[in-house]
Amino acid sequence: MNFNFLPPTPLEYFASLVQSDTGLPLLEAATSLAQDEEPALDVQHVLDDVARLLKKINLRLPPQADDLTRLAILSQVFYKEMAFGVNANDYYAPENSYLHEVLRTRRGIPISLAVIWLELAQGLGLNAQGVSFPGHFLVKVTLEGGLVVLDPLTGESLGVENLAERLGPYRAEIDASSSADLDDGETPMGLYLQACPPRDMLARMLRNLKEIFRSQEDWPRTLCVLDRLVLLLPDVWAERRDRGLVYAEMGLKSEALKDLQLYLQAEPQAMDHEALRDRIQELSNT
Repeated sequence: MNFNFLPPTPLEYFASLVQSDTGLPLLEAATSLAQDEEPALDVQHVLDDVARLLKKINLRLPPQADDLTRLAILSQVFYKEMAFGVNANDYYAPENSYLHEVLRTRRGIPISLAVIWLELAQGLGLNAQGVSFPGHFLVKVTLEGGLVVLDPLTGESLGVENLAERLGPYRAEIDASSSADLDDGETPMGLYLQACPPRDMLARMLRNLKEIFRSQEDWPRTLCVLDRLVLLLPDVWAERRDRGLVYAEMGLKSEALKDLQLYLQAEPQAMDHEALRDRIQELSNT
């Protein structure tokens, strides 16, 4: 008897990785995002590359190294010897979000560098997590002596004053949506340094790609990203709305109507309710 097993599509593979928050494999799921561009991408090869880099760093550790030493050696290898850093020449290139390209060029953006750095830090036994800080993704490590917050672009350790300065441009927006008083000299910085779950990190990566492709009016690539976002965040109806609008741009009216109608049913008080009703009527009449 012959059995013909079809390999999973990139979206099916991604779905299998993110079906549960328990043990969600961040590095593997983040690597798989590039399969929309390169369906034949060998994700395991990328994971092996990171594992080899981790082994290289581990071999540099002295016996019974404490956490501070582990962190220092990780920074030395990652930022100074291997020269990982920001792609300042083309910051908004989609390749900055594709981990196989980031590993090849050693250039990326904060979130993509953070994913690789976190895999290494956690592999070294460090209590390291991502931080969805306003405007710029950060990482943090909890040490015996306290918390260290780092910029994943440079490995720079950020003190309270630096963090407060970075938070400054976003304070008006934060004040409008929060009762926290940020002007009393006691900024609740811990509120902005909470750990970012892997699912939220993947969403941030995908939303970066969505904005890049949408700004280029590259609707097929935007649709691929939105398919992943809808799957990743099934209760975030705005992503389904955005997918419906992209379907409309592509002339896929029945798909557009389904997503837009589902959005309006789920969000009856949405501010864009009237505009979307008009768009649905327009699609229905064409």
